[in-house]
Amino acid sequence: MTEAEMEAIVLAFPGAEKGQSYGQPAFKVNGKFFTRLRAEDSSLVLMDVSFDEREMLMEAEPATFHLTPHYRDYPCVLARLESLHPGSLRNFLARRWRRIAPKKLVRAYDHAEAGA
Repeated sequence: MTEAEMEAIVLAFPGAEKGQSYGQPAFKVNGKFFTRLRAEDSSLVLMDVSFDEREMLMEAEPATFHLTPHYRDYPCVLARLESLHPGSLRNFLARRWRRIAPKKLVRAYDHAEAGA
């Protein structure tokens, strides 16, 4: 996936916008961290991934999913952009978005999806 494709997927979530996290370019929803692309290794930080799920992902797809010592104690995984499937990215982001988006926005989104 390209950076432009990733950005289009991220910004398609209602309320998603460009911002900063710890001085780095990032994406936020409702002022909360959504994801960011790490320039040092072209990997996305994907939040709300349990430690067990993370271990399974890294074992099943080591070319895509990995971790650095900094993220070891956080419920997240790093995913290399070049090998991350767009559908997988949408699924990871949907989980995070539902957790941090305003509940009213989530209800409106769900209602619109049900009517589609």
